[in-house]
Formats: sequence, C-alpha cells, structure tokens
Amino acid sequence: MSSTAPAEPVIRLDHVSKVFGKPGSEGAYRAVDQLDLEVRSGEMLALLGKTGCGKSTIFNMIAGLTEPTAGTVRVSGRDPFTEFDSFRGRMAIVFQNDRLLPWRSAIRNVELGLEMLDQPASGRRAAAQLWLTRLGLAGHEHDFPHALSGGMRQRVSIARAFATNAGILLCDEPFSALDESTAGRLRAEFVRLVRENGKTAVFITHSISEALEIGDRIVVLKRPARIAYDVSFDGDTGAAERELIRGRISDVLAA
Repeated sequence: MSSTAPAEPVIRLDHVSKVFGKPGSEGAYRAVDQLDLEVRSGEMLALLGKTGCGKSTIFNMIAGLTEPTAGTVRVSGRDPFTEFDSFRGRMAIVFQNDRLLPWRSAIRNVELGLEMLDQPASGRRAAAQLWLTRLGLAGHEHDFPHALSGGMRQRVSIARAFATNAGILLCDEPFSALDESTAGRLRAEFVRLVRENGKTAVFITHSISEALEIGDRIVVLKRPARIAYDVSFDGDTGAAERELIRGRISDVLAA
C-alpha cells in the first residue's frame, strides 16, 4: 500500500522577522518576530489580531510588497518580493477600499487586471461579464463607481480579483467599510466563491465573528506578530464548539 506525502504549502513563512528602521537602533520597530506560518492549497485562513499586531505587515510580505528583515517568505516555492513579476495573474488582492477607477465603468474596472495580463479584448469582456453576473451585478455593467453603492463597488472589486483566475486571494479587511448587513451577505458569497473555485485565501480581520464566518482556519496574532492561537474547523463544527473557539480567541486577545 502506497502513501501520498502531504502537498507542499502554497505559502510558507520560515522564521520571518520584520523590523522597520535600523535593527538595534533607537526608534526601530519590530512588527514581526520569528514567525513560522504555512498555508495549504485550498485553505481559507483568517489572520486575526488587534490593530498594530503585525497582520498587515505579514500580508504585505506575502504579497511581495515588502521583504522580511530575516527569514524567508515563499509563495508557490518562489520569493514574492524578488520575483514579484512572476506572480502576475497568480495572486489577486482585495483591499479594504474598492480602489475602482472612477472614469471606468464596472465592467471596464473588472477588465483592468486582464488588460494587465495582456488578455485579448473579447476574452476580457466575457470574463468580466461572467463575474459581474455571478456577483449579482447583471444590469450594472456600464454603471460608473459614483452610481454604485459601497457594497456594489466592493462586489466589482471582488469580481476583478476572481476574473484573473488567480489561485491565491489576499484580502485586507475588504468588508470593514460596509454596514454589517451588506458585509454579512458579501462575506457569505465570498466564501462560497472561494470554495467553489478551489482558491487559497488569506483574509485579514480584527473581528472574531468575521473570522469565524470566513475561515476554515484562524490564526490569532499577538504583537509583535507571533502566533498565539491556531485553530482549524469546518462546516461540521457545531455551534457549541464554535462558541468555545470564540471564547478561547477572546481570552487570547485579552491576555
């Protein structure tokens, strides 16, 4: 009988530290300290912590926007900072603000990432239309951002990310600017689309409730970014067990 070795993690941080300013100097700030973190293919990881705990710094290192002071960051086996261009079309980012271009219609905003990937015009338009429709925006394709509600603009932003067919989605508190009713509906749709399309997602949040809704794994960070609690669960995890997880996270954050 043969056994299959577990797949290599899609994202791996190995003894990663990040110091802003000259290490050891007065005023130097250590945001991340000797962090080890792995994210497997298809996992939906919620990085949870208070403001200033280093979660955005981790996000930026995974995205290739900044490099670690020490340790290594690897995404699909590559360094996202030194090989930034190789991740075009492989990673997509959904930000807290929708970052739509005001002079482009909804469908042309969704097409933007595909334009940057040099996709043919006909393919761009078909993919953009597909994802706008899947996100409930059929009929609003030619509306400009000023004519859309906050929730609709964020749907366009999510459609733009999915349209590139990137395997990894990085989400930086994308629903925090929305009212809770709108955010709740959009969170549920986002989770469904990630699972249906086999994506790997890293989702930054400071809300325990949001982390429990989004993730199948929650990593709680304490400052400077280190893992204080790491828990996995799935759709079969009952309400009582989820409340125990909520209580444990609350205790960790309060400590």
